[in-house]
Amino acid sequence: MTVVLLHGNPETPVIWQPLVAQLGRTDVVTPQLPGFGCPVPEGFGSTKEEYVAWFIGVVEPIAAEHGPVDFVGHDWGGGIGMRAVSLRPELFRTWACDVLGLFHPDYVWHDFAKIWQTPGAGEEYFAQNQAASTEERIALYEMIGIPRATGEQLVAVSDDVMSASILALYRSAPESEMKLWGEALGPVGTLPGLAIIAPNDPFVRGDDLGAEVADRLGASRHVMDGQGHWWMLGDPAAGAAALSTFWAEAY
Repeated sequence: MTVVLLHGNPETPVIWQPLVAQLGRTDVVTPQLPGFGCPVPEGFGSTKEEYVAWFIGVVEPIAAEHGPVDFVGHDWGGGIGMRAVSLRPELFRTWACDVLGLFHPDYVWHDFAKIWQTPGAGEEYFAQNQAASTEERIALYEMIGIPRATGEQLVAVSDDVMSASILALYRSAPESEMKLWGEALGPVGTLPGLAIIAPNDPFVRGDDLGAEVADRLGASRHVMDGQGHWWMLGDPAAGAAALSTFWAEAY
């Protein structure tokens, strides 16, 4: 079976490199969200629904050739991917997600998201970010938990296209819309699932809201001890071990 790892914001597939190395598999696919270090298709508006349709289009040919995939979603990759699983469960064998808290009716967006969702404030945020020096931008990534080597790669591809994509994505996803996505997760519960919980993640409330959603879906939980939002960079060996065990036990 093919493993599909979907990254989030403000990222590219480079965040998966240490984890992929630890998995030691040759059947791992790491799609790149349009606009995140790559061009956007003509007419693509970077809304959450467009990203879901795009991701389904990525998974369909893989599943047709190799069978349903084992999906792992991080950050917005988890949000987009779980919506895709709810719409097209036949494309997926298992799922693992570290942002289940986003789908809880009590979830409130974090402070960065609120800035990006605010017209004017979001544009100003990214204008200031792009005006900062490369070293300052790398330091910001380090401050939020991304190791320097990965931060250097992300800064190198961060541009106005990515900024615009982030703004459009978040503005298409008010809390009321995420609640609707959460209410429609029912089909996800028909598949083996894993909630990845990083206790030091300040963005997604995985240890309480995410755990509640996991229980509602009948999913297993795995706590990444001592890890934050970027657990796949902080302890890729432990992450790979948890996923490999989950896949082995799922069937």
